[in-house]
Amino acid sequence: MKASRLVATAAVAGSAVLALSAPAFAHVSVQPEGPAAKGGYAVVDFKVPNERDNASTTKIEVNFPTDHPLASVMPQPMTGWKIDVTKSQLDKPLEMHGKKISEAVTKVTWTADGDGIKPGFFQKFPVSIGTLPEDADQLVFKAIQTYSNKEVVRWIEVPQKGQAEPDSPAPVLQLTAASEGDGHDASAKDAAADTKPAAQATAADTSKSGSDTTARVLGIAGILVGAAGVAYGVLAGRRRTTA
Repeated sequence: MKASRLVATAAVAGSAVLALSAPAFAHVSVQPEGPAAKGGYAVVDFKVPNERDNASTTKIEVNFPTDHPLASVMPQPMTGWKIDVTKSQLDKPLEMHGKKISEAVTKVTWTADGDGIKPGFFQKFPVSIGTLPEDADQLVFKAIQTYSNKEVVRWIEVPQKGQAEPDSPAPVLQLTAASEGDGHDASAKDAAADTKPAAQATAADTSKSGSDTTARVLGIAGILVGAAGVAYGVLAGRRRTTA
């Protein structure tokens, strides 16, 4: 009897832990596809789960940071979703590739053309962004999720370091340290690295080919000298016989 009670108590406790933990994993989040290095570009995925059993997610709005505006924001086309990109004027223009940018994307909205995200499913919304700021460790993207039953969930609470995660946390993108040779410089170095072994291989092949040719020439010359020596010996023998 005591053993069964212990098992039942453990089961109830475990269920309570799962119930309390589930919401922490079921919010809108953002993750990079690869590194999100400061001063570079990245493709990020906004992961949107459906938390309801009786409604579908039909709209998701992601607000982009205004304290660190991004000059380039390009969402990936998605079947079944209409995408609207909202731009706003910047208080301070940005400089990108030698050009001044006076406006930046402040919001991207995905609206479902069909059923949207059904209960029990999630979906990723990819966006290419850049250049990432060099003076920040993270970017906060506040998101608003709308369901087919008109319910609206606001994922806008900014998580604070050292504090418990809020009930409706905003998606936060963690930035990594800038690596040497990001962007075009890295491509140039990769190309140079690829070219150098090829050049070395070509030189080695040429040297090897020249060595092989020299060896063949010397071999043929040796054969001819040997044949000439044999012929001379035969002739000399005949002369001695005739005499």
